[in-house]
Amino acid sequence: MTVPDPLQPQRPPTPPTITPSPTTTTDQCSLRQRQLWAESQIRENYLFPQDLPASLDPAPFATVQDYINALTATARAARKDRFFTFITSIAEENAFNATGQTAAFGFRVDYDDTARRVFITDADEAGPAFAGGLERGIEILAIGASPASLVPVTTLFSQGGSIAVADAFGPSQAGVSRTLQVREAGGALRTITITRAIFDITPVSPRFGNLVFEDGAGGRIGYVNLRNFVGTAEAPLRSAFARFRNEGITRVIIDVRYNGGGAVRVAETFGDLLGRNRLASDVFAFTTFRPSLSAENSTRLFRPTSDSIAPTMLAFITTQSTGSASELVPNSMLPYLRENALLVGGNTLGKPVGQIAIDRAACDDRLRVVAFAAENADRQGDYFNGLAPLWPTRGGRTCRAEDQITAPFGRSEASISTAISAIQGGACTPIASSGDDIREQSLGRRPLLARNPSAAQRAMPGTF
Repeated sequence: MTVPDPLQPQRPPTPPTITPSPTTTTDQCSLRQRQLWAESQIRENYLFPQDLPASLDPAPFATVQDYINALTATARAARKDRFFTFITSIAEENAFNATGQTAAFGFRVDYDDTARRVFITDADEAGPAFAGGLERGIEILAIGASPASLVPVTTLFSQGGSIAVADAFGPSQAGVSRTLQVREAGGALRTITITRAIFDITPVSPRFGNLVFEDGAGGRIGYVNLRNFVGTAEAPLRSAFARFRNEGITRVIIDVRYNGGGAVRVAETFGDLLGRNRLASDVFAFTTFRPSLSAENSTRLFRPTSDSIAPTMLAFITTQSTGSASELVPNSMLPYLRENALLVGGNTLGKPVGQIAIDRAACDDRLRVVAFAAENADRQGDYFNGLAPLWPTRGGRTCRAEDQITAPFGRSEASISTAISAIQGGACTPIASSGDDIREQSLGRRPLLARNPSAAQRAMPGTF
């Protein structure tokens, strides 16, 4: 087995790596053989074997993923596996997990299905979009392969909904160019042509990823914005917390509003950086497999480092794009902070389970199978409907706040401002706790999802 993964290509602790023996069949990479191989691995490792069909003929399904989706349909209906089990490319995922490498424009976009509008919510400093002046708060009005072929976003929505908009950005390949007509935050219109390039995603922004806010009473509040739990995030995270420790900062805002997860070892590092006052026996997370694979179960304890702080209050900024490792960290800290653990913004995705990676190198197939559950020290991990409904019942507090895309990341942005106020003891409106209200809050603006998402798009929903 391979490294697990608690939500999307996000993950919790660290179990197995299965490398199946190559088949002797000459057409081992035919559609049917790949489907049958995927089925056999799912039946052997799936966390919810009781939800798999007794048998299912792969013949009617046009792709491996279509067959996987059919196999996991029952678990999906119960919200336990919402397309978390999937097939991907070994080479592509390895490149992304190691360095965050992707072929993209370098921006993240949300869409409003009702208003039929698309907005840029973040731009990576290493990507072509940022170099072209595209930034948070800009609205994309039209997309085309050239200036002469621009199609209004409203037309794309009428033709095929959000998928038509995602398709208009073209394939995730370096060299693919698109012309965009955009409206700046101030109202000015312009047209720009940008080209996808291969670059390493910047997990912690050099502009706003690590800030310190004065609280107005002589105290200071730290702020970390983590885009993704990719391997290269460890160094800037350590640097941020070294700063906090050196400056005596123990109240920290952790912004993971667009973070779909990533390498579990980075989530564990994050926990260690928050664990200066944790005992050697304190549990960060439990990883639990199905009964037939219980030998793989593990317990991850805190391992403080020289950069670790002893937090007195933590505020996690979250949205429906916050999943997997981004939920693992707050859930793991809740037992130790209780009322001093804040959830600010909106409800999270709800993925307390993780994937193992099973490779079939001959076909460049990596099967990500939901195979284990992640729980905190209180053995709490049943948050398939997101963290917000359960947070107050476990002693934490929630504060509802807008993701104010018209404002840059900083103290005046609504979610950050609410977090600062809550840390200072200010009153706030709780995130709804009933199921109906939680679902209602998930409507409206959402991340634009690709038809066939790349590794980067799975880890950072809305990235193009």
